[in-house]
Amino acid sequence: MKILLVEDDIEISDMLKSFLMTENFEVVTAFDGESACQKFLADDYSLVLLDLMIPKKNGMEVMKAIREKSTVPIIILSAKDTDSDKTLGLGLGADDYITKPFSVTEVLARIKANIRRNTQYAVHAVQDENILKCGSLAMNTNDYSVLKNGMRIELTAKEFEILKLLMQNPKKVYTKEQIYSYVWNDAYLGDENAVNVHISRLRNKIEDDSRNPQIVVTVWGIGYKLGDME
Repeated sequence: MKILLVEDDIEISDMLKSFLMTENFEVVTAFDGESACQKFLADDYSLVLLDLMIPKKNGMEVMKAIREKSTVPIIILSAKDTDSDKTLGLGLGADDYITKPFSVTEVLARIKANIRRNTQYAVHAVQDENILKCGSLAMNTNDYSVLKNGMRIELTAKEFEILKLLMQNPKKVYTKEQIYSYVWNDAYLGDENAVNVHISRLRNKIEDDSRNPQIVVTVWGIGYKLGDME
């Protein structure tokens, strides 16, 4: 993992860099705010260690610039330990605040904690993007599974794609022509039977009462949409 270390005290910078490298981190150093911004934009980092009292651009300005581009974890290193400075730093987007003097083991622990938290958040975010829900129904577009009340429902590929289309756009009403074009990926030639049959089979599998559907709802004279279910 790569860390951007922004610290104008060369002795502190060298000490932190040497220690973090022994912990298998790659460390890129910057000694002023302008070079920090340039180096951040030029590469990808797992975390930024940022001193506030640096020349050219101060730490707060650097943090603002980073936050305009990225949600990478930022740990402030500062000799200022007043509550107002901490509040300002955290309010501008810092994830943690370490006051000087500090121990390198404390810095390491904070680095690992923030990287772990950020990684877990990213994983959950990706997972959430892959999960579509409608009432008791949950679809995972990543592994093509559909669960109802926690029980897996086996759908054919076409049934899955129809349900996915409706769940991804819950407010939109689709005509049979649109459903056919999206799911079959082919020109619609007026054959409603293919769509009707697949909708009927899908309802038999996912609805509590297929004669009174609540998930795949008919909009008379137009087509189908996802039901308004919490």
